[in-house]
Amino acid sequence: MSVLSSIGRIATQYAAARARYRSERILLALPAELRKDVGFPKLFDAKNSRRAATFSAKVI
Repeated sequence: MSVLSSIGRIATQYAAARARYRSERILLALPAELRKDVGFPKLFDAKNSRRAATFSAKVI
């Protein structure tokens, strides 16, 4: 694996993460009723529970 392919892979992952966080910010800016209609709270809660589990595992 060359250095350029590694940099390209890291850049792609960074761009995907930025897009994901931007989407979350946009959805969180919507009123709660619209988020509920879209089903965002359920997805967001599941994601947060995974983050909390990952965080607690790293802390320990």
